[in-house]
Amino acid sequence: MASEAAAAAAGAEVAAGAGAGPGPEPEVKPKPRPRPLLEVASRARFEELLHLQARSLIVIHFWAPWAPQCTQMNGVMEELAKEYPQVAFVKLEAEAVPEVSEKYEISSVPTFLFFKNTQRVDRLDGAHAPELTRKVECHISSSVLPRAEFVKEDLDRRLKKLTNAAPCMLFMKGSPQEPRCGFSKQMVEILNKHNIQFSSFDIFSDEDVRQGLKIYSSWPTYPQLYVSGELIGGLDIVKELAASNELDKICPKAPKLEERLKVLTNKASVMLFMKGSKQMAKCGFSRQILEILNETGIDFETFDILEDEEVRQGLKAYSNWPTYPQLYVKGELVGGLDIVKELKENGELLPVLKGET
Repeated sequence: MASEAAAAAAGAEVAAGAGAGPGPEPEVKPKPRPRPLLEVASRARFEELLHLQARSLIVIHFWAPWAPQCTQMNGVMEELAKEYPQVAFVKLEAEAVPEVSEKYEISSVPTFLFFKNTQRVDRLDGAHAPELTRKVECHISSSVLPRAEFVKEDLDRRLKKLTNAAPCMLFMKGSPQEPRCGFSKQMVEILNKHNIQFSSFDIFSDEDVRQGLKIYSSWPTYPQLYVSGELIGGLDIVKELAASNELDKICPKAPKLEERLKVLTNKASVMLFMKGSKQMAKCGFSRQILEILNETGIDFETFDILEDEEVRQGLKAYSNWPTYPQLYVKGELVGGLDIVKELKENGELLPVLKGET
């Protein structure tokens, strides 16, 4: 019986091979298995990942679990992981690792950063699945980084945009509230003493900007002060301008705080002063009030009090309300989260937001 079975099996093999042509069939190599989406929950893990996966293209999704568009884009990432197993796709909850989010200027979710050889090579803001796919394909089409001239062109464009981001821009070490070098601290003190209205950029938050701006402006040190996109100079120049009273003529003056707060509270019919933004709340109270306002369908604007210490402290005295968030309708304070919750429960929130009461 065994010999008959062997003969039958041999015959089946011959029959199966009949008409197949000479020679063995080519070997089909199995596709690499797709990597699962990786998750990063700490700055240390983030930095470790950049080095461990340095030879791969890394796509990091800065997301938030409360944003439905982020959940959708995680699904897109999972599909891309199947299609491109050579790429490391990573989820990083933006609010859970704020130091990384702040370093890379993540102000909304979803945002995607692309890394290669531990260096950031691209960025995508928003839930744009086709553009995310296109960027992945573009970066894996070559095993090397983009050509230097293209990188320089992109950086020059970004630096021009940054230097023109406000009428008066200060590039410094740290922030005006927490300068991280003596020269930056002195510069902030001079600008504040002269009531100069300025915005700032922390060069420690972005190494590309820190190094690139030196070449862009032909000025090797920090801080650097720009007015209307043009370099004024560093600390010594600003000191000279202040001593000669020229600084007041060159730089825009800041309005008095009370006037500024009045303008801000009336900037929109419904204004919410909160920690974070519509896209990414940075505290639980701010997130809760956002959810309530979003349910009403009423248009509103927000102001991130974490980005302006003067407004953060001044608004407390201006409104006689010591905590955040604070909600204003037509420039008048409605209250904080508890008040808004109470108005919602009583069915009074919508009329208040419409200015009917």
